[in-house]
Amino acid sequence: MSKRNTQAAKTAARERLRVEREREAKRAKVKRQVIVALSVVGVLALAGGIGYAVVQANKPGYWEAAKDAKLVKPANTTGANGTTVVMGKSSAKNTLTMYEDPRCPVCAQFEQTVGATVKADFDAGKYKIQFVGATFLDNGLGGEGSKNALSALGAALNVGPEAFLEYKTALYSAKYHPEESDDKFKDDSYLIKVADTVPDLKGNKKFQDAVKNGTFDKWALEMSKTFDDSGVQGTPTLKMDGKKMTGPNGKDAPMTVADFNTALDKALKG
Repeated sequence: MSKRNTQAAKTAARERLRVEREREAKRAKVKRQVIVALSVVGVLALAGGIGYAVVQANKPGYWEAAKDAKLVKPANTTGANGTTVVMGKSSAKNTLTMYEDPRCPVCAQFEQTVGATVKADFDAGKYKIQFVGATFLDNGLGGEGSKNALSALGAALNVGPEAFLEYKTALYSAKYHPEESDDKFKDDSYLIKVADTVPDLKGNKKFQDAVKNGTFDKWALEMSKTFDDSGVQGTPTLKMDGKKMTGPNGKDAPMTVADFNTALDKALKG
């Protein structure tokens, strides 16, 4: 092989190497540009995500916003905000006021044990019933079940007093009342499921729409405020014509039929 051919081969090899290096450099440059572009997109997305999260965090919660909603009072209520709920025969001279929180396990125990007796005496005209709903357990336990269930009770009251009382009984029943820590009443579908056990509410579209649309959410908050302003410290609390009814310990509500009857006889005698 001549020196000329050898030199030409070397020159060609160097040229190929140069071209390949240029190609590699171009590929590396493009790769760097892509990485930078993706990094910028990632940073912008992260910033956007953080911004969105901040905006969402600063938005008022649903129930906070509901305070400013239009107040819709259920039928069968009186008072400035519709928070006076009194049911019963006009001939009944006395009024039993019941303070209850929908999530309250002791209220559920009372309703399951004494509720039928309370209702029988009510039907007999021994007294009217005034209901005052509380939602303090939502604050203590976290959640919104008390408020949501109270709103649903407003929807039931809008149908009628009997529907309200039967629905309240169903919500407190052993079958449907959840554990205190289980915020099951926050789900509209569950509240409607329970309502379907009440004849006047079963398949009742007007009631269901009111629950789903939160028609009486503002009313529930107003009712809860009525409880807070009452000075009552816990639930269940019973008062006959403004005077507290208690069991044997002189502090808590009577939790058996016998204790309730004793307290009732004493209250009615004045």
